[in-house]
Amino acid sequence: MDTQLLLICFLTFVIHLIGTLAYSVRIVGVRTRRIAVSFALFSLLMLVSRTSNSFLGPFLAKRVEMNLDTLAEGALLADFRWLLVSASLATIAGAFLIPTFQRVFCRAVLHFQVHRSVPKLLFQGLFKGGLSYVKDAASLPAPRNVADMRGHGMSMRITALNVAATALWTVGVFAALYAGALDPALRVTSSTLSSIINGGATIMMAIFIDPHMSGMTDDAVEGKVSEGQFRKAVVWLVGSHLAGTVLAQALLLPGALLIAFVARAL
Repeated sequence: MDTQLLLICFLTFVIHLIGTLAYSVRIVGVRTRRIAVSFALFSLLMLVSRTSNSFLGPFLAKRVEMNLDTLAEGALLADFRWLLVSASLATIAGAFLIPTFQRVFCRAVLHFQVHRSVPKLLFQGLFKGGLSYVKDAASLPAPRNVADMRGHGMSMRITALNVAATALWTVGVFAALYAGALDPALRVTSSTLSSIINGGATIMMAIFIDPHMSGMTDDAVEGKVSEGQFRKAVVWLVGSHLAGTVLAQALLLPGALLIAFVARAL
């Protein structure tokens, strides 16, 4: 693995780590009862995660362009598979870090409630003891939250949709760029199709997944759902996110072939 690929793997890891940690903000909303402020932070984190996925495109496109004549298709496919492995590892790491960042986000919500400024919040977190607080708040997931998943409240339909949306959002850019390598004459057309795939996945999340979890958050605040049940729902959501990154491995090659076919048909 060369330095360029290692950098791209690191960016992929960070993007999916942020996306996984954002789920913990929903637990923060239930604990602090600051639903609006918590969801503002959640929206900010999800915006960073879902849009930064597009920034991988230029790095990957340059790698494909610079090695189009010399890099074998098999080696290029292996590069994309390493990137998908990075996404899965980031989701696993994020799952273990959720209890820690749940405590950090609780403090962030209370700080934002007073100062009402995202720049001040970032400054406080980076320069005024925020990093030391992360060390003090470090904690591993409680076994009881993952040992018994009965009563998590997530329907199979929502779970399947989250797996599908995550898989499409994860593989979209990679499949489009690999399609361009399969048919270099149409690589520009293929790369632009990634926005349609990622846009569709984002719409699926916004229409089906986010409203469902928002409703469960309100139920938890009103006492209709216990905090323990809500935590299980978040664990289930993270698990389906991990399943989506694994499914992306299976969709990479078929997705690239389909994108190449569509690019030729346009």
